[in-house]
Amino acid sequence: MNLDTNPEIGKSITADGYKVNYHEMGSGEPVILIHGSGAGVTAWVNWNRTLPALAQTHRVIALDMLGFGHSDHARGDVYSNEIWVEYLKSFLDGLGLERPSFVGNSFGGAMTLAFTTRYPERVKNFVLMGAAGLDYAVGPEINKGFKYEPSLENMRILLSKFYYDKSLLTDDLVELRYRASMRPGVHETFRKMFPGTGQQIITNMSTPAEKIAKIPHKVLVVHGREDVFVPFSNAIRMYELIPRSQLHLFGQCGHWAQLEQRERFNALISQFFNEKD
Repeated sequence: MNLDTNPEIGKSITADGYKVNYHEMGSGEPVILIHGSGAGVTAWVNWNRTLPALAQTHRVIALDMLGFGHSDHARGDVYSNEIWVEYLKSFLDGLGLERPSFVGNSFGGAMTLAFTTRYPERVKNFVLMGAAGLDYAVGPEINKGFKYEPSLENMRILLSKFYYDKSLLTDDLVELRYRASMRPGVHETFRKMFPGTGQQIITNMSTPAEKIAKIPHKVLVVHGREDVFVPFSNAIRMYELIPRSQLHLFGQCGHWAQLEQRERFNALISQFFNEKD
């Protein structure tokens, strides 16, 4: 793939000494999209079907988090919730965004919760989609996902787990994610980001339930009933904990509601962000 025409590469800004790769569309109230943590993930792969839909009414910004995609890697290859939260704050400061809304998918949901509980005044409202962020007993697919070893076939097997409808998995997506996972240093960094067992990784990614219960913001929790990575019981727990939350479960839907239920998901979050508080 020619990097000069790689759609995963967007604009860039320097935040806290790091180069941040991001995509921006539309105008109006800002919404930040935070991707998941799978091997070869980028903001573009995660959100390219959401960006243009939400950009009809909002300024939508999807960034590669520290260590992911085409953003810089962490100094010393050290990663933690705290480091990712400060990176996100520096990015918002660099763009002059005081109080945007957020959409967080999986790892991105965990980071949205961590950021909101650390900097509640910097968040207007947010959507959690297939979100981690609460500790739970993991299943076998989480371990397989975090222990991915690069090969085209392994990537195909991994990505097939994200969908309920396997026919939606395209050769182009498998190729794109595989190539991204094979860029120099990417696999090694992925290992350093998420050491230990799948259970340890999910626990380390989590925000204490008592902090989540104190979130004052309006929140939409979205989840696929057939998600094999983060069970929908996690979404129900978040809904029960967060006072001003709504819950929407998609049937016949896996971990990627933004792709598998694209039109309904886009309509749902657009309506949420256009409502008055």
